Amino acid sequence: MDDFFLALSQEWNILVESRALLLLLTSLFCGALVGSEREWAAKPAGLRTNLMICVGSTLFTIASVFSWTYISGESPTADPGRIAAQVVSGVGFIGAGAILRSGFHITGLTTAATIWFVAAVGVVIGLGFPLLGTLVSLVGTLTLFLLGKFELTHSKHLQENGEQ
Repeated sequence: MDDFFLALSQEWNILVESRALLLLLTSLFCGALVGSEREWAAKPAGLRTNLMICVGSTLFTIASVFSWTYISGESPTADPGRIAAQVVSGVGFIGAGAILRSGFHITGLTTAATIWFVAAVGVVIGLGFPLLGTLVSLVGTLTLFLLGKFELTHSKHLQENGEQ
């Protein structure tokens, strides 16, 4: 039992020293920020989806960066960006599933782009840039909100004038 607690304390020290917990909490905040806008706009990929994608991509990136250092005890000898590339590929499949076509009407493009965006934010945070990830999340959320309002106003204007 003592070995278990020793291993747990060593792991806790690694997580604190490496800022992994801070990075994961920042990722949680950023995913929730973007996800809350999507939830407010009543989109299918809302708070929980964006939060999980952001935290998941951060976790994969942290695992990639830290695996060499803490498992082998050596400096990384491979490109930690390989995991980030796989995150991009995997998220592409999720995003593709969000895009639907019905006749000449296509929906889900912004949802797919948001999923891709949140995964990128998670990777950036996992690489050790929580401030950049937070700033980009704030700008992205503000952009989604403002352009959503603009599109709503603009589409109502077009419908009133019979232009659509």
